[in-house]
Amino acid sequence: MEIAQLSFAADSPPLSVIAAAKLAGVPLPLDSSLPSGSPPFLLCSNGRKLLGTSVLLRHIGSVSKTQGLCGSAESESSEQIDKWLDYSPILSSGSEFENACKYLDEYLEKRTFLVGHSLTIADIAIWSGLAGVGLRWESLRKSKKYQNLVRWFNSIYSEYNDFLDAIITTYVGKKGSGKAAAAKQASSNQSKSVNGDVSDKGKGSSKSSAEVDLPDAEFGKVCLRFAPEPSGYLHIGHSKAALMNQYFAQRYQGKVIVRFDDTNPAKESNEFVDNILKDIETLGIQYDRVTYTSDYFPQLMEMAEKLIREGKAYVDDTPREEMQKMRMDGVESKCRSNSVEENLKLWKEMIKASDRGLQCCLRGKLDMQDPNKSCRDPVYYRCHPMAHHRIGAKYKLYPTYDFACPFVDSIEGITHALRSSEYHDRNAQYYRIQEDMGLRKVHIYEFSRLNMVYTLLSKRKLLWFVQNGKVDGWDDPRFPTVQGIVRRGLKIEALIQFILEQGASKNLNLMEWDKLWSINKRIIDPVCPRHTAVVEERCVLLHLVDGPETPFVRIIPRHKKYEGAGEKATTYTKKIWLEHADAECISVNEEITLMDWGNAIVKGIEKDEDGNITQLTGVLHLEGSVKTTKLKLTWLPETNELVNLSLVEFDYLISKKKLEEGEDFLDVLNPCTKKVTAALGDSNMRNLKHGENIQLERKGYFRCDVPFIRPSKPIVLIAIPDGRQQSVLK
Repeated sequence: MEIAQLSFAADSPPLSVIAAAKLAGVPLPLDSSLPSGSPPFLLCSNGRKLLGTSVLLRHIGSVSKTQGLCGSAESESSEQIDKWLDYSPILSSGSEFENACKYLDEYLEKRTFLVGHSLTIADIAIWSGLAGVGLRWESLRKSKKYQNLVRWFNSIYSEYNDFLDAIITTYVGKKGSGKAAAAKQASSNQSKSVNGDVSDKGKGSSKSSAEVDLPDAEFGKVCLRFAPEPSGYLHIGHSKAALMNQYFAQRYQGKVIVRFDDTNPAKESNEFVDNILKDIETLGIQYDRVTYTSDYFPQLMEMAEKLIREGKAYVDDTPREEMQKMRMDGVESKCRSNSVEENLKLWKEMIKASDRGLQCCLRGKLDMQDPNKSCRDPVYYRCHPMAHHRIGAKYKLYPTYDFACPFVDSIEGITHALRSSEYHDRNAQYYRIQEDMGLRKVHIYEFSRLNMVYTLLSKRKLLWFVQNGKVDGWDDPRFPTVQGIVRRGLKIEALIQFILEQGASKNLNLMEWDKLWSINKRIIDPVCPRHTAVVEERCVLLHLVDGPETPFVRIIPRHKKYEGAGEKATTYTKKIWLEHADAECISVNEEITLMDWGNAIVKGIEKDEDGNITQLTGVLHLEGSVKTTKLKLTWLPETNELVNLSLVEFDYLISKKKLEEGEDFLDVLNPCTKKVTAALGDSNMRNLKHGENIQLERKGYFRCDVPFIRPSKPIVLIAIPDGRQQSVLK
């Protein structure tokens, strides 16, 4: 046997390859230590290294003890198996999963196996793809929606359950994540866990980065909250907080409350509330109910007065800047020794927002000598005589986040408050305030803040771009907001996968966007329809002397490996458009390949007085071999059916990976962040829908931002990064 070892990333085990080896009786040592995102590979005993799931399945089938796994000897059988191996990745594409199930169900209506009359690696690939989806497939399996597909799936499972049970239990499990079991497998092979973290004892962890425990969590009783401030749209950092809350709620069969922390009327609005709720829905967050901190303003006022009466809070009229310095130096305010009566008198002035009241704030009487400066008499209330976006002008003073959050968390029944580790120094303050209030303690669980290179996540800084017209709004594709990155072409499945791969780790990370866009590419590529565009500037006509006198049309697939993408009509004419950049690469008498047509030989090149190519002349050579040509070119027919396109590319808003402490973002603004290229597109793009992702051959992936309206108005396509580009506009 020439197979030596299968290596893969622990967060993406190749179930089909592992299952095929088991069913084929092929011994296969496993190594799950590859970095996240790495493709699986097979190291053979003769030194050969085979890469990619389909290649590995073919190889295992060829050396198996079980006959027929690679199909019969007929080439047709082999081609059918290749088709299904290419098709199987679609099952991991969330948006296309049910379409794939429907297609498989119809295909299996009168079939026992996918290819021929016995089990092949095609069946193993598709079966493993479904099993690997986890809960989503299990719920469909229990329904009667796809009876043919379920019959086929159950038949294979029943026949080979001894093998398949062990694989699913190890690599998928009840949660369908595959991570915990894969990490367990990895820890038996090496001293490090799958995430490369070493435990305190130097032994490998048996859990993935997300598989951590909440302190004192009781199954079925966990209550969490996601508490955004409605002062902007949700961004990728908020997404991590929201998804971590949902992750733990599902893990402990608990619930999530969405609570708007609306304590600062100067920054907040109903627009932000509405769009945050829209973003939460986009992320697929399942919550129990929506609440607002402003719901509790009466109780918070009562609690503030209670603390004043108990001598645990006092009213201070020290100017703000002086107060901040005194806190840093540990110097007590002269107001700290005021009597309860004096404090209550000034508190009433604050409530009225009188001239005297406007000079004051309410502070907690904690410990001005505490080494943790957040515990040095924090501010509980400030006067803000302005209307609140939700409750109007009822109040002229508002609680701070530090005061309101521990109160509302406790009385809403929150068991665990998840927040990023940047708040670590304020944890002691949080617990002390709850203690002074006499309320039930809420556990704080920290996770690392998600920071991205070349990215600003401060809502104050993002607001500057909006207010100064540097972007088109909060949903601008250059923004890290949920709406911005979705508009740029990111699938929510990719964002969820990216964030959950980070898990609940407390390690601070500066993440690359390339990783996220690479995940996105893996999701969209198997199902993304293909179209053709030619840059309009100086595009060149190729006159095919023996081309069709009368244009004719062929119907071809929009995606050669995915039938669900549908079909498109391609017109073949005597004159066709080529891009100027392509035309410049052609020599006289050179044979070229016209994609989706065949070969042609260029016989003549015409240039203007400046040496620019203006026209090419050539003849078709359709019998020529595509393998022998250097240039494989996209082209468009010269017809009036072509559509006008605006291809839009974006770059980072700032030119520095990470801002240093105190560095002004205005000093590192990227001068060029948007590029628009006029192009011509094939006529089929008239049918593109808003939000549809496509691939332009030889150009990359694009999302339709503005669909076809009329010939004079171009279709706007936004370029989707694929994880490989550097700065696109330099």
